[in-house]
Parts: sequence; C-alpha cells; structure tokens
Amino acid sequence: MIEESTRCLAGRFRRPLGPEAAEFFHEQGFLVVEQAFSPTEVEELNTEALQICRGNRGEVAGIAEWPAADDTDEDVLSRFLCIHFPHKLSQIMFDQLSHASIVEASTTCIGPNVKCMQSMLFIKAAGKPGQAWHQDEDYIPTRDRSLFGAWLALDDATVENGCLWVIPGSHKRGILWPQRDHDDRRFDCAQESVNFPYRDDDAVPVEVKAGDLVCFNGYLLHRSLPNVATTGYRRALVNHYMSAESLLPWFGETVPGHVAIADHRDIVMIAGEDPYAYKDTVDLNRAGLRVTGEGGCGKSGAEE
Repeated sequence: MIEESTRCLAGRFRRPLGPEAAEFFHEQGFLVVEQAFSPTEVEELNTEALQICRGNRGEVAGIAEWPAADDTDEDVLSRFLCIHFPHKLSQIMFDQLSHASIVEASTTCIGPNVKCMQSMLFIKAAGKPGQAWHQDEDYIPTRDRSLFGAWLALDDATVENGCLWVIPGSHKRGILWPQRDHDDRRFDCAQESVNFPYRDDDAVPVEVKAGDLVCFNGYLLHRSLPNVATTGYRRALVNHYMSAESLLPWFGETVPGHVAIADHRDIVMIAGEDPYAYKDTVDLNRAGLRVTGEGGCGKSGAEE
C-alpha cells in the first residue's frame, strides 16, 4: 500500500485509473501509466517499426533511397530519427492509436469523446540529438486547449539514452511562450521555447520502462537530451489526441474556411462520439521523414 501511494505521488499509476490520476494530470500536466502495453505488444511494434524503416510498408516522403536488403537492423534503424504518421502505413500502427490503455488515459484526462490526429515513430539511436524546450500546442493548435500527448516507450527510456524531461505545472498558465532558432548541438532543428518563468532546475526526468505510457498536456514544457549511450535506441511511439468537441485549425493550406471555423478532418475517433461527424473524415496526411538535422540548424520542426 505504501509503495502504491508513493508511485501515485510521483505521477505513476497502473490501470484501472482512478480520479487521483486525473487530479495529478490536471495539477502537474503529466502522468505515467505503468505497464500500459505488454512486452509482446512492444515487441510487435518494434518489429513493425523495423519493417517501416526498411521500406516494407510503403512510401515515406523524404526518403530518397531505402536501406539495402543486406543492411543490418542496426544500420537501418540508425538512419532514422523520426517518421511522421506511421499509422498511414501499417495496420499495427493504426490499431495502437486506440489501444485500451490509451483510451482509458485519454478519456480520464480529456473527457468521453476523443479523437487522434497524429502519430510519430521516434528511433533515436545512440548519438542522436534531443529536442529543446517546447510545447506541443505550438504545432497542433486546439480551440479548447485539450491537446494530449501519449508517449509510448518502446525501450527503457533513461537519462542516459535521452528520456523526456518535463517542468511540472508549467501548463497551468495556458500561455504559449515565444520560440526562436538555436545553435545548441544537443538538439535537433526544431525551435526552442524561451522567456518562460522556469529554470532547467525545475525540470524532472521521466524515466520509464518499455511499455509504459507518458501522458502530457499540450501546454506542458518538455524536452529531451541526446542519446549519449554507447549503443542502443530510445524508441517511442508518440500520438496526439484532443477533445472531439474542439475544432482543429491545423494545416491551413488543406483546411478551407476562416480560422474560426477551420477544422482539419484527417482524424481517427478512439472514444465516444464525434459531434462533427456530418463533415466526414478525409485522408490528407502521408507518412514522412522528419527533417531535423543533427542540431542547431535553425529550421522549425515538430514536437517530440
């Protein structure tokens, strides 16, 4: 009983999730669902990730040449940092969007009606960079501040191999802090958030085991440092969800209409009802390689 209480105070919960999980999430901006995916499920996802990286699941925009058939798995995986929208290529990746653990966590923290709009596959081999401080709502704007990240560890994530760091409670003011280019070689090309009233010392590492699920609010400041391990990976699947009641003014070039009514409809409902179902859904996004460089390149990117 003491052990369970200690874990909950640290934001670590096991299913079924109770009201204390929702309370911690709303107060601190994140939580961890331990053992959300089984070892068998994690192994299946890692196997599928390798098939995607070998080019066996279809085209990925930005990849001019696929690995050779005789390249080792290590050689293949070390080529990639992040592939966006893997669920567009793979039924296995699509099915994990609505895994029971994710449905439970998202409905506990958001509400009964939840839609997904994005998936990302991170490989992050040894030597690869992290990403500087940022807020996911910089990249995926919701009308009601309901953005919810579900970060599934496919390897044990440690300080050494580049786990997430979060600033607890930094979501509560609901402010999107300014961003700027940087030249810090520890991080990829994505801009960094600046001028916020927190210090690096306020951050805590979120070390998790493979199969654990890290959930966080779209306004929470978070980052990851480079993978400084000598070998291995820090693989993760990151999906983004939001309340189905909110419009999604994302990808302006593909969403017609004034920003007040713009609503990106390349979504997947994972729980409850879609009040905008009369609009139907569309298939717009395609799997693509994230252009990141090796750090400090001054190009905007996307969230991790």
